[in-house]
Amino acid sequence: MLSLYNSLVLPHVEYCVSVWSPHYIKDNDILERIQHRFTRLIPGMQKLTYMERLDKLNLWTLEERRNRSDVIEVFKMANNLSPIPLTKFFELNTNNITRGHTFKLVKHRCNCEVRRHFFSERVVNRWNMLDQDTVSAKSVNGFMSKLEQEAQLMLTTGSTRLAVSRGQQTWYHSTCNI
Repeated sequence: MLSLYNSLVLPHVEYCVSVWSPHYIKDNDILERIQHRFTRLIPGMQKLTYMERLDKLNLWTLEERRNRSDVIEVFKMANNLSPIPLTKFFELNTNNITRGHTFKLVKHRCNCEVRRHFFSERVVNRWNMLDQDTVSAKSVNGFMSKLEQEAQLMLTTGSTRLAVSRGQQTWYHSTCNI
């Protein structure tokens, strides 16, 4: 049943998600209800809460998957694995005094509410929070593996730098306005 969901439903929900990523809570909830309902259809999962079902099935919320795909897309741009160059959307921080990794992006000030939710603005905080080892991965698969390790590290250490108190894999959410 889970393989049906992963192969038939999830691709439709995540199609071009970097472009149209919803930022209103009501839109996120509508999309999340798709996964919520489908996980309830799996035998033995009916009486569990949504978060417990996600943990047992080893799934991420759709919002977390969107955040993860945004960060992966920036990695592809930074390593010239995407046809779109990094400089088209972002400006690298040339200040050598920065903490963290060497590929920090400059966060521009947004006067318009709509602009704040564009890909080039919403992903900067998440990208800048990654460590040097993760950002300097040699391949996309290596990057995703290190991203997963960093997420697990955030969960086990209980770091409040990135974690949200929802009790599961939510390290992608920053405490800044995204």
